[in-house]
Amino acid sequence: MHTQDEDVATAHVAKRALAVVNDDKHVEAYYMGWHEAQSNPYDAVQNPGGCIQLGLSENTLSLDLLDDWFSTHSTAPALELENVLNFKAIAGYPDVYHGLLIFRNLMANFMNELYGGAVSFDPEKMVITTGATSAIEILAFCLADPGDVFLVPAPYYPGFERDIRFRSQVDLVPVPSFSSDGFAVTRAALEQAFEDAVSRGRKVKAVLMTSPSNPLGMTYSRDQLSVILDFIGQKDMHLICDEIYAGSVFGTTEFISIAELVMPPRVDPNRVHIIYGLSKVLGIPGFRVGLLYSWNSLVLDAAKKLTRFSSVPTLTQQILISLLSDTHFLRLFLSENLKRLQQRWRLVSHGLQEAGLEFVNCTAGFFCWVNIGKVASVQTKEQELELWSKLLHVEGLNVTPGSACQCSEPGWFRLCFAYVDDQTMSVALDRIKRFTASL
Repeated sequence: MHTQDEDVATAHVAKRALAVVNDDKHVEAYYMGWHEAQSNPYDAVQNPGGCIQLGLSENTLSLDLLDDWFSTHSTAPALELENVLNFKAIAGYPDVYHGLLIFRNLMANFMNELYGGAVSFDPEKMVITTGATSAIEILAFCLADPGDVFLVPAPYYPGFERDIRFRSQVDLVPVPSFSSDGFAVTRAALEQAFEDAVSRGRKVKAVLMTSPSNPLGMTYSRDQLSVILDFIGQKDMHLICDEIYAGSVFGTTEFISIAELVMPPRVDPNRVHIIYGLSKVLGIPGFRVGLLYSWNSLVLDAAKKLTRFSSVPTLTQQILISLLSDTHFLRLFLSENLKRLQQRWRLVSHGLQEAGLEFVNCTAGFFCWVNIGKVASVQTKEQELELWSKLLHVEGLNVTPGSACQCSEPGWFRLCFAYVDDQTMSVALDRIKRFTASL
C-alpha cells in the first residue's frame, strides 16, 4: 500500500525509472544476500557470528602484490602532480572519451600476452569504458531496441539482468542447460529458446555469454564455441562474449577466445563483440576499467560517442599506464595469482568433498557451482530459496541461489571463494560442513 508521500514521488518519476526500482524481483535473493553480508559482516574478533561474503566475485588473494608495487612506484610520472603540464593534462577535458591511445595500446599488448599470442588485438577496435558493465550496456544499446531479446546460456551471471534491462530495456531469455551433460550449451536448446521467443512476437538480436563461465567456473571447448558461432551465423544474430575471466584460468583446461574462431565466411566478424576489463585479472574493480572490442565500425562509432557518459578518468588511465608498462611485474603477478587461486580452490574443493557435496570442477574464475540442494532433497525453486535463507540467516553464509542465475535445476548455488582470507574461508567451510551434517 502506497503512502501519500510515495504517491507524490511516483507522480514525479518516469515510468522507466519506476521499472528500474521494481525490476529486481526475479534476482531479489542475490542482492538481499549482499545486503546481509554488508550490514552484518563476519569478523573473527569483533563479530565471529557475522555473515561471510561468498556471493561476491572479487579476487583479493593477490592484493598484497599490487599494494607493494604501488607503494614502491608512488613517484610514477602520473602521480607527480607538482609537474604543472602533467597536472593540466590530467585535470582538463580528455582529447577522446573512449580511452587514451597510449592506454589502448598498452591494453592491447596486455591482452595479446594474456591470451598467449593466439589473438592480436587492435587498439583501434577497442573502446575503454567504466568497467565491463558499461561496455555490456553500450553493446545492448547498439545492437537491440527496447523490447528485443538476447539469448543467454543459463545458469548465468545475475548482474546481467540489471546491466541489460535497466536502461537499454532489452529482455533476457535463458537457454537452459543440465547437470546430466555438464551444463553444456547445445544447439537444440538454443533453437528452442529462439523459437519460443519468436513465437511470442519477440525479435532475438544476440546471444550473450561469459567465457569462462560465470557461475560454472569452467572454460568452453572449441567445439562448444563453434556451436554458438554456427547458430548466430545462421540466424544472422550478434554474439557478445564476456571474457573478463580470461586471465583467471588456473586449471588444466585451455581457454579459447572467441576471437580465435572469428573467420569469414563461417561467421561475419561484424556480428561478434568481446567484453574485457581489469577488474578480475588484476583484482581492481574499484578502478572501473573495462572495454568492448568489436570488428563492427558502426558499433565502434556509436560506442565512442556513448562513452561520453562512461569515460574512465584520465588520472586512472595514467596510473594504470605506469602499471601496464611494467611487463616484468605483470608476468610475475599473473603467475603468482593463478597459483594462489589454484591453492584456494584445493582448499575449497577438499572442504566441499568433506561436506559430501556435489560440485562442478572449477578451472577458472573465483567461484564454484555447488549442489547443496541434493543433500537437502530440494525439488522446487521455493525449497531452494528456503535453503538459501537458512544458509544466510542461520549459518551466516551468503551464497547465490541458482534460481538467481536462471538455473533450470533447483538446489545449485554459486559459492565465491577468492574474496575472503584463508581464516575466513576455513570458517565458512566449517559452517557448510555443520549445515550439511544437520540435514
